[in-house]
Amino acid sequence: MKSEVVVELTKAAERDLKALWKVSEEVVEHLRILKTNPERGHPLTGCLQGIRSLEFSLKSSGQYRAAYVYIVKDFKVTVFMIGPHENFYKQALKRASLVKDLLSQAREEQTKKSQKKK
Repeated sequence: MKSEVVVELTKAAERDLKALWKVSEEVVEHLRILKTNPERGHPLTGCLQGIRSLEFSLKSSGQYRAAYVYIVKDFKVTVFMIGPHENFYKQALKRASLVKDLLSQAREEQTKKSQKKK
Protein backbone atom coordinates (compact mmCIF):
# COMPACT_ATOMS: atom_id res chain seq x y z
CA MET A 1 0.00 0.00 0.00
CA LYS A 2 1.31 3.43 -0.95
CA SER A 3 1.74 6.01 1.78
CA GLU A 4 0.02 9.33 1.42
CA VAL A 5 2.33 12.21 0.66
CA VAL A 6 2.41 15.35 2.79
CA VAL A 7 1.67 18.45 0.71
CA GLU A 8 2.88 21.77 2.09
CA LEU A 9 2.88 25.29 0.74
CA THR A 10 5.65 27.83 1.18
CA LYS A 11 4.67 31.27 2.47
CA ALA A 12 4.92 32.58 -1.10
CA ALA A 13 2.54 29.87 -2.35
CA GLU A 14 0.14 30.65 0.50
CA ARG A 15 0.14 34.30 -0.68
CA ASP A 16 -0.54 33.09 -4.24
CA LEU A 17 -3.49 31.06 -2.96
CA LYS A 18 -4.78 34.01 -0.93
CA ALA A 19 -4.65 36.19 -4.07
CA LEU A 20 -6.86 33.62 -5.79
CA TRP A 21 -9.44 33.82 -3.00
CA LYS A 22 -12.40 33.60 -5.39
CA VAL A 23 -11.27 30.20 -6.65
CA SER A 24 -9.01 29.07 -3.78
CA GLU A 25 -11.20 26.06 -2.90
CA GLU A 26 -10.97 24.86 -6.48
CA VAL A 27 -7.18 25.32 -6.45
CA VAL A 28 -6.90 23.35 -3.19
CA GLU A 29 -8.90 20.50 -4.78
CA HIS A 30 -6.34 20.31 -7.59
CA LEU A 31 -3.45 20.37 -5.11
CA ARG A 32 -5.01 17.51 -3.12
CA ILE A 33 -4.34 15.25 -6.10
CA LEU A 34 -0.65 15.46 -5.19
CA LYS A 35 -1.31 13.61 -1.89
CA THR A 36 -2.00 10.37 -3.71
CA ASN A 37 -0.28 11.08 -7.03
CA PRO A 38 2.76 13.34 -6.42
CA GLU A 39 4.18 12.66 -9.87
CA ARG A 40 1.02 13.89 -11.61
CA GLY A 41 2.73 17.11 -12.67
CA HIS A 42 5.29 16.94 -15.44
CA PRO A 43 8.99 17.30 -14.67
CA LEU A 44 10.62 20.51 -15.87
CA THR A 45 13.98 20.66 -17.59
CA GLY A 46 16.93 23.01 -17.95
CA CYS A 47 17.30 25.57 -15.17
CA LEU A 48 14.08 24.25 -13.61
CA GLN A 49 15.21 20.62 -13.43
CA GLY A 50 14.01 19.00 -10.21
CA ILE A 51 10.78 20.99 -10.23
CA ARG A 52 7.45 19.57 -11.34
CA SER A 53 4.52 21.55 -12.74
CA LEU A 54 0.90 20.59 -12.11
CA GLU A 55 -1.38 21.92 -14.85
CA PHE A 56 -5.05 22.61 -14.15
CA SER A 57 -7.96 24.69 -15.40
CA LEU A 58 -10.15 26.86 -13.23
CA LYS A 59 -13.74 27.50 -14.23
CA SER A 60 -13.99 30.87 -15.97
CA SER A 61 -10.38 31.66 -15.02
CA GLY A 62 -8.31 29.74 -17.54
CA GLN A 63 -5.12 27.70 -17.30
CA TYR A 64 -3.12 27.63 -14.08
CA ARG A 65 0.01 25.93 -12.82
CA ALA A 66 1.48 24.91 -9.48
CA ALA A 67 5.26 24.51 -9.25
CA TYR A 68 6.46 22.04 -6.67
CA VAL A 69 9.36 19.89 -5.53
CA TYR A 70 8.71 16.24 -4.65
CA ILE A 71 11.14 14.56 -2.27
CA VAL A 72 10.42 10.85 -2.68
CA LYS A 73 12.30 9.55 0.36
CA ASP A 74 10.46 12.01 2.66
CA PHE A 75 7.02 11.47 1.05
CA LYS A 76 6.76 15.25 0.83
CA VAL A 77 5.63 17.75 -1.81
CA THR A 78 6.47 21.43 -1.36
CA VAL A 79 4.42 23.77 -3.53
CA PHE A 80 6.28 27.05 -3.94
CA MET A 81 4.24 28.82 -6.61
CA ILE A 82 0.66 28.89 -7.91
CA GLY A 83 -0.42 31.11 -10.76
CA PRO A 84 -1.77 31.60 -14.26
CA HIS A 85 0.05 29.91 -17.13
CA GLU A 86 1.16 33.21 -18.67
CA ASN A 87 4.79 33.95 -17.63
CA PHE A 88 4.53 31.18 -15.03
CA TYR A 89 7.84 29.50 -15.77
CA LYS A 90 9.76 32.77 -15.84
CA GLN A 91 8.38 33.61 -12.38
CA ALA A 92 9.02 30.05 -11.15
CA LEU A 93 12.67 30.40 -12.12
CA LYS A 94 12.93 33.55 -9.98
CA ARG A 95 11.16 31.92 -7.07
CA ALA A 96 13.08 28.62 -7.23
CA SER A 97 15.77 30.15 -5.01
CA LEU A 98 13.29 29.90 -2.11
CA VAL A 99 13.48 26.10 -2.31
CA LYS A 100 17.08 25.64 -3.46
CA ASP A 101 17.89 23.07 -0.74
CA LEU A 102 14.88 20.96 -1.67
CA LEU A 103 15.70 21.42 -5.32
CA SER A 104 19.21 20.06 -4.92
CA GLN A 105 17.77 17.08 -3.00
CA ALA A 106 15.25 16.41 -5.78
CA ARG A 107 17.97 16.65 -8.44
CA GLU A 108 20.10 14.21 -6.46
CA GLU A 109 17.19 11.75 -6.28
CA GLN A 110 16.62 12.10 -10.04
CA THR A 111 20.29 11.40 -10.75
CA LYS A 112 20.26 8.28 -8.55
CA LYS A 113 17.04 7.09 -10.18
CA SER A 114 18.44 7.51 -13.70
CA GLN A 115 21.68 5.73 -12.72
CA LYS A 116 19.71 2.73 -11.41
CA LYS A 117 17.96 2.40 -14.78
CA LYS A 118 21.31 1.98 -16.58
